[in-house]
Amino acid sequence: MSNPTPKTLLIITQVYLPDPAGGGQYIADVAREMVLRGWKVKVYTANRGYDDPTLKFLPQEILDGVEIRRFPFSSFGKKSIPVRLLGQVLFLKQCFLGGLFLKNLRSVLVPTSPPMGSMAALLIRLFRSVSIKWWVLDLNPDQAVEMGMFQPDSLPVKLFDWLNRRILSNADDVIALDRFMKERLTRKIRPKGRLSIIPTWPLNEHLKAIAHSENPFRQKYGLEEKFVVMYSGNHSPCHPLTTVLEATRQLLDNPKVVFFFIGGGKGKKEIDAFIERHEPSNIVSLPYQPLDRIKYSLSAADLHLVALGDSMIGCNHPCKFYGAMALGKPILYLGPQPSHIDDILERHHCGWQVNHSEVGQFVKIVNQCLAMQPEELAAMGKIGQTAVENEFTKVNLCGQLCDALEAD
Repeated sequence: MSNPTPKTLLIITQVYLPDPAGGGQYIADVAREMVLRGWKVKVYTANRGYDDPTLKFLPQEILDGVEIRRFPFSSFGKKSIPVRLLGQVLFLKQCFLGGLFLKNLRSVLVPTSPPMGSMAALLIRLFRSVSIKWWVLDLNPDQAVEMGMFQPDSLPVKLFDWLNRRILSNADDVIALDRFMKERLTRKIRPKGRLSIIPTWPLNEHLKAIAHSENPFRQKYGLEEKFVVMYSGNHSPCHPLTTVLEATRQLLDNPKVVFFFIGGGKGKKEIDAFIERHEPSNIVSLPYQPLDRIKYSLSAADLHLVALGDSMIGCNHPCKFYGAMALGKPILYLGPQPSHIDDILERHHCGWQVNHSEVGQFVKIVNQCLAMQPEELAAMGKIGQTAVENEFTKVNLCGQLCDALEAD
C-alpha cells in the first residue's frame, strides 16, 4: 500500500536562512517542525540579504527537509521605501505565479515580511482552495504611521489598511505576538477566523551560555575586566537608542563600562555617526555576527538592552528579549509602560525599565549593576532563564503555532 501524498505548506517570506535576520530564523523553526509533522514545506524567499543586498544565496536548496526557492529581483535593500516596495512587488508576483502550480497545496503561511505578502496569499486563494495563516510579526502601516513616515489619512496608508482588513476577513488563523498587537488588529476589523496570541521564543540552536573566562569574543576585544552593556539585533527607528548614547557620555569616566552595539538596520547610522562625532572610548559598533558565532557575542554581555519606541506598542515585538533571558542575562528595558516586555518584567523581576530620555535613571541603573555582586546579577538572570524554561520554550510556542497551521 503506497504512502499518501503529503500535504503541501507554502511559506511566503522575504527573509529566510542563512540570512541572519531574526524573522527568518523563527520561520525556519516553524518550517522544520512542519516537515517533522509530515508536511511537504516549500519556502519562497529572496535570493539576497534582507539587510545587506550584497549577500547572495543559492537559488534552490533543501535545508532540514524544507524546499527553498529563492527568487531574483526580490530584495534591493532598505535604502528607501520606493526601493523596498519595488523588491516586494517583484517578489510577490513570482510567489503568486509559483503558488498557482504547486501540487497538493493545502495551506499558505504568510508572515508580515514583506508587509504586502498577504496580497500574494489572497491572490493564490482566488484560484486554489487553500487555507491562509497570517503571522503578524510586526504591524504596518501602523508602524510607519507611528514613526511619522506617512500621515494616517494618506493614500498608501488607506490602501495598506484595506489590505489588512482583507486578510483579517479571509485568514483562517491570525497569530499575534502579544495582547497589545491583538488589540490593534481587532480595532481594524473583526477577524473571520481564529485570532491567537503566541509570542516568539529563544532561538536555541544559536544560543549557548559561554562563561566569560572561556569566551573568545571577550578575549578578542579585551573585556576580561569590563562590564559589558550590549544591544544586539536590528537597529530600527522602532527601537530608539538616543538615551543609551547620551548615557555613554556620562559613563566615560568609568573605564570598566563598555557598550556594544551589534547588528544592522537604518538606526545603526545614528550609532556610527555618534562614534565618529564624539570618538568615545567606551563604545564598540559591530555588524551582525555569523549565526555560528552569535552565542559568543551574546554571552559576552553582562547586561542586555532591549528598546521599544513609545508609540510602538502593539506594532513591534522585540524578540531579542527572550534570547537574553534564555542566556540568564539581566535585562535593561528602555521603553514605555505598559508593554508586553514590562508585563514580563513585572511578573518575573529579571531586569529594569527606564523611560526614553531618562538618561540619569539609565546611568543610575548601570552603576547599580556595577555595585552588585556577580552572584546577585547572576541570580536575577536566573529568574529570567527559569521563566523562559517554564513559559517561553520553543517546544511549547512553536508547537502551538504549528497546531494553528494544521487546524482546518
